[in-house]
Amino acid sequence: MEIFVQQLVNGLVIGLMYALIALGYTMVYGIIRLINFAHGDIFMSGAFIGYFTFVLLGFYSAHFGYLDIFLVFVVAMLVAGLLGVTVERLAYRPLRQSPKIVVLISSIGVSFTLEYLVRVFVGPAFLSYPSNFGRQTVSLGLLHVTYIQIAIILICSLFMLGITMFVKNTLTGKAMRAIAVDQDTSRLMGINVDKVIAMTFFIGASIAGAGGVMFGIYYGEINFLMGFLLGLKAFTSSIIGGIGNIPGAFVGGIVLGLLETFGSFYLGGQWKDVFSFIILIAVLLFKPTGLLGEKVAERM
Repeated sequence: MEIFVQQLVNGLVIGLMYALIALGYTMVYGIIRLINFAHGDIFMSGAFIGYFTFVLLGFYSAHFGYLDIFLVFVVAMLVAGLLGVTVERLAYRPLRQSPKIVVLISSIGVSFTLEYLVRVFVGPAFLSYPSNFGRQTVSLGLLHVTYIQIAIILICSLFMLGITMFVKNTLTGKAMRAIAVDQDTSRLMGINVDKVIAMTFFIGASIAGAGGVMFGIYYGEINFLMGFLLGLKAFTSSIIGGIGNIPGAFVGGIVLGLLETFGSFYLGGQWKDVFSFIILIAVLLFKPTGLLGEKVAERM
């Protein structure tokens, strides 16, 4: 029973990180029907931005504290958000009226560009993230969790709640939902479509940047290819939950994290990635709209 509970926590932590990245996929798809395959590499970029911010702030000095960790998150989110806006402006906006396959190919090109720019300037080796804080364990009966796991669960849940409330209750969120229905009519109603789409990219990329920092702190190392597989799994999470549905990204991430964790525990770690994509195929075959997705008419 203790092992089961521990695996439950591990799966929840991993699933929430998947959900955090999946938010960017689902927000962008929901508003402009684009699967942004470069999003996983923005997550990777956020991890590297966080690493170099740790170094610049002097992590290994005796005076490094939790305020500095907060600053690392702020810098990573801000720079990753600006990177997301830049990608939208240069690679996607000029192609917005082009066939979907053209924009999709562009997103794959952006993905490889980001990966190998990092490889050129930083190198192919793994970089070690700071790992000397937050590793203390708290025991709650059968449950043993570290402070890092608690922090990840709280931060990811707050992000998900905040984004849901933002989209539902703010003017910008209402504009996002209007553009998702009809861009041309939204323009006629006075909505600055380009600005709102750029804001969507900024929010999604900022959250991915925070996810990159959390991933680095939790696993202790990063490299330039980390965004590829994590991005695919986050995309899988958004499909499971229902792509375009924000709560669906949350649910899909948790479902994938739990299934992957228990599957690899009982079947072996070598099956971890295979198991994830078998789930994706099963969802596409039997419930292509996802757990919380709704069937919608294709816009021409």
